Amino acid sequence: MGATVELLVCVTCKREGMDPDAPRPGAQLAQALADGLPDGVVLRETACLSNCTRGCTVALRGPGRWTYVYGNLAPDQAAVVTEGAAKFAATPDGLVPWRERPEHFRKNCIARIPPMEAFE
Repeated sequence: MGATVELLVCVTCKREGMDPDAPRPGAQLAQALADGLPDGVVLRETACLSNCTRGCTVALRGPGRWTYVYGNLAPDQAAVVTEGAAKFAATPDGLVPWRERPEHFRKNCIARIPPMEAFE
């Protein structure tokens, strides 16, 4: 495996109408992911990823790789995120074939961003 992959999890996500004092779903997802990520994948808790209407939101990125942003996740979907992160980390460029992605990732991709190196 190549360089370290970062899994960014928005910990400020909340659902419309939820109790403002309730635990944030994104923070719950991050907690569920904390001890079960594949080798080479580092969890980074982050504030707002500006995808509030489709949160919980995560992003996968790494040097020389495409960045992917996924939404509509729930705290109980840590296994889906872990599977997607493992497949992303196993590629040299972040391009996991569409049919090999977890189904939730196929249906809930918010953005795909080229690596910075693509324009050098």
